[in-house]
Amino acid sequence: MKEYDKTNHLSAVNGDNRNADKDAIVQQALKLGFSAAALIDTDRIPFRPEFRICCEDNSCGMYGVNYACPPACGTTDQMREQVQSHKNALVLQTIWEAPDLEDKALLKQCKKKHNALIRKLIQELPPECGGGFMIAASGCSLCPECAIVKKEPCRFPDLMASCVSAYCIYVQELAEGLGWDYDLGQGLVAYFGMYVFG
Repeated sequence: MKEYDKTNHLSAVNGDNRNADKDAIVQQALKLGFSAAALIDTDRIPFRPEFRICCEDNSCGMYGVNYACPPACGTTDQMREQVQSHKNALVLQTIWEAPDLEDKALLKQCKKKHNALIRKLIQELPPECGGGFMIAASGCSLCPECAIVKKEPCRFPDLMASCVSAYCIYVQELAEGLGWDYDLGQGLVAYFGMYVFG
């Protein structure tokens, strides 16, 4: 498993409010290793409440056993309101080489590295970007077993992060609206996440 060797970084900054500070944030993300980064207003994020059924089908096995996943994370309206109560969303993409897209262990490791990269970026952002929260590429995996299983409080409430699916974000529409590739073809997989703040 390795990150895709990128020859061209993509960046996008909200055209209505372009300034040096925002461009610097995007460039910081790209230098850290993201394949693409864009700073947009949260009202540009497409939400599709009907996607919640994908979580309810529980194909990932996290429904009801993780604080960051439905139903514990909140209703679709609550999740959307949480995002839209902030102004800015730093949208992030990584691309990975994955010869076998059926290799769940490999994909899990790619997601883990993707989410770790988001956490690293958040730690390095300037103070004026504080007070936000992370949206991950998969359910929270900070603990081997979520405390919810034993009906205990979350052990890391400040670090817990729900995934784009839990927020019912239409990632393909968002990515394509930014001019990014979503389906990359054989041997490559893209993961997406965000840092919401401001």
